[in-house]
Amino acid sequence: MSEPKVVLCVFGTRPEAIKFAPVIRALADTSGLLVPRVCVTNQHGHMLDQVLDYFSIDVHHSLEIMTEGQTLSEIGSRILDRLPTVLEAERPAALLVQGDTTTAFAAALAAFHENVPVGHIEAGLRTYQKDSPFPEELNRQMTTLLSEWHFAPTQRAVDVLAAERVASDKIILTGNPIIDALEWTVANCRNGSHIDRLSLDDSRRLILVTAHRRESFGQPFMELCTALRALVDRNPEVELVYPVHLNPRVQEPVRAILGESDRIHLIEPVDYVTLVSLMQRSYLILTDSGGIQEEAPSLGKPVLVMRETTERPEGVDAGTALLVGTSHDSIVEHAERLLSDSGAYRQMSEAHNPFGDGHAAERIAAVLTSALCSSAD
Repeated sequence: MSEPKVVLCVFGTRPEAIKFAPVIRALADTSGLLVPRVCVTNQHGHMLDQVLDYFSIDVHHSLEIMTEGQTLSEIGSRILDRLPTVLEAERPAALLVQGDTTTAFAAALAAFHENVPVGHIEAGLRTYQKDSPFPEELNRQMTTLLSEWHFAPTQRAVDVLAAERVASDKIILTGNPIIDALEWTVANCRNGSHIDRLSLDDSRRLILVTAHRRESFGQPFMELCTALRALVDRNPEVELVYPVHLNPRVQEPVRAILGESDRIHLIEPVDYVTLVSLMQRSYLILTDSGGIQEEAPSLGKPVLVMRETTERPEGVDAGTALLVGTSHDSIVEHAERLLSDSGAYRQMSEAHNPFGDGHAAERIAAVLTSALCSSAD
């Protein structure tokens, strides 16, 4: 029997780690044909550690790239400088990246320089607007150019890649592994949540908010916050929970506009199992996050997307999500409609989730096993 093939999994943020967790588990379940090895850039520090601990992910290499106030260029240059040493040590048969982070693009470029084939998880998402989201849109487009295998979460993503002339035998429709991670969490970890510490009022409808996108910073983010405040002030039956991103450009307007209310809970970023519990407990979710657009439909929760564009229009097309922008009036209008119109709420909450069936990681592992462990080896 030939030696097992090393697959190097490189990521740095909490969302990447959540989506990588089931893939790492599936690679480890290939009967010794493939061996996952994990390299983190630590782009999210403590938030990343929470996910690593929760999913029992062993880290074999840490690039330790983070410094206070660093730029995107500094993140990318440190990865390009430090990852080749790991590639030399591991000599992987393939390198996997996920999504649209600077970590994903820089790691794919470093692998290309060392002639290591790249697999791109969550390939084919597009807005075709370079600054929305920034820098994610160009990160994912450039990662496509560097990749050998394109693991597309939806048929639309497959079609996008085909239109960009990616070879059809290199595009694989897998679903998104975030659904795998969500289903595992719901099934296995009922007791790990810290939601009880919030002392939420069961008689009120809970609105869960996550918002931190760079392209919304400044006036759009201020307007978004004033809309959230108006929504709570105008609807006494509503309670709002907002795990606030640590970026000062998020913290400052959120604390200034949404503070001092007994029905608004501004909390620190939560671990993944607590976030899932909050989604389950919520009536409605307002977000600019990508992952929650994919997860919430599996839990039957309508999503209002507080962005001007989304690279996940499948949710909008399926009726699980609605794009409302950052306008005060739009956010309030659409949220209040779902609070008052049971038919509209039911239509969104019962819509089919287009982002996967919980078996994406198995498909990714199967493709890599076939590609890297052929009988000719």
